[in-house]
Amino acid sequence: MKYRELGTTGITVSEIALGTWAFASQVYGQVSEEEAHRTVHAALEQGVTVFDSAPLYGTAEKDGIAEEILGRALGSERDKVVVMSKFGRYSTDGGAPNFHAQRARESVEGSLRRLGTDRLDVLFFHSPFGPGEIHDDVWGELDRLRDEGKIRVVAHSISMFQDTCAMSLEWARQRRIGAVQVVLSLLNREASELIATMGELGVGVVARESLANGFLSGTVTRETTFGPDNLNVRYTREEIIERVDQVERLNFLVRKDITTMPMAAMRWVLDQPGISTVLTGASTAQQLKDCAQASSAAPYSPDELQKAAALHHWDYPAA
Repeated sequence: MKYRELGTTGITVSEIALGTWAFASQVYGQVSEEEAHRTVHAALEQGVTVFDSAPLYGTAEKDGIAEEILGRALGSERDKVVVMSKFGRYSTDGGAPNFHAQRARESVEGSLRRLGTDRLDVLFFHSPFGPGEIHDDVWGELDRLRDEGKIRVVAHSISMFQDTCAMSLEWARQRRIGAVQVVLSLLNREASELIATMGELGVGVVARESLANGFLSGTVTRETTFGPDNLNVRYTREEIIERVDQVERLNFLVRKDITTMPMAAMRWVLDQPGISTVLTGASTAQQLKDCAQASSAAPYSPDELQKAAALHHWDYPAA
């Protein structure tokens, strides 16, 4: 595993990070707590030092189930890793926006309890859909939480990209945020220009959905059907076929030291300028190990990157 700096925050991060959405959301199938623990422990063994979670990763009855699972899995290893979480959207109220001072404090303190820690290394705004959702009082409260040592870095997890990328850029230029989390994959590159600019501003970039919600996992075929709780059930048969065809055209990225499409997908993201770390949403230890090996693989050559760029002709909207 190799390591990079998260922008100019002073935080060192592993090139591959583990996201914990799958531990609670069941969007890609049921994950037992035992399997989640095995995945976290496999990540630690592979040198992963970054773990991402959120209060939203829960159920209609309980926020932060993934945070609880992660906290128990990390145990005494917590002080050796970087823990990222979010605020502003919660599973118990259907994900409605709550980006104001009181909720920010309640959210952070709830996350700290569930994770069994005294601080969050990075706290993301959890996907606001526009500037109108942000209350002015939230910034002062975030400053107070930072002064109290309960959070280290304020950041922005970007969704609804076209509606919110300008807001994120403004926050970065105002030095209000030290990192962003964006969708970036071989199938979705709409954030590339913003990533480059963030790099120039010294803002760390966390890439997510880099396996394109499973389409770059090597397991989706033209005949694949998705269950009612799977995120990909939204796609028509024609859209599934189109995505699978695109992935097949990218198979040239699989080579001697990059033996699977997930490894290729993660390596490609790591080779993009400005990236600090890449999230894998692995739900098993083997999936985690497969993605983690991308860090030790040799970077793609300029010719390989150019060929991949030439094959790209559309972006898929993020979930």
